[in-house]
Amino acid sequence: MDELLLIMALVALVAYWFDSMSVRERAVTMVRKACQRNELLLLDQTVALRRLRLRRDDGGRVRLQRSYKFEFLADDGDIRRRGDIRLLGRKIEKIILELPDHTLHDLS
Repeated sequence: MDELLLIMALVALVAYWFDSMSVRERAVTMVRKACQRNELLLLDQTVALRRLRLRRDDGGRVRLQRSYKFEFLADDGDIRRRGDIRLLGRKIEKIILELPDHTLHDLS
């Protein structure tokens, strides 16, 4: 019985890892598109997980909400700017780009 629990735990861990990698790739793709739309340069071509928690979606189902941070350059110089993207499950809730004169919410 202990072996079965161990196998189930390992399968759940591997499934979580694959899902996390897929959602992360989606976040990178959407951030890249948002930067291109706003004529910004995404630095390092990646995002980093900032926060992970459980939230309910519009249908009342419990989903993982992931928040990622990333950095980009605006056309105003060499200063690294910060951005955030938040996903609920695989759905993008918002992308925030912190620009020098204002904060741009790019809802993709």
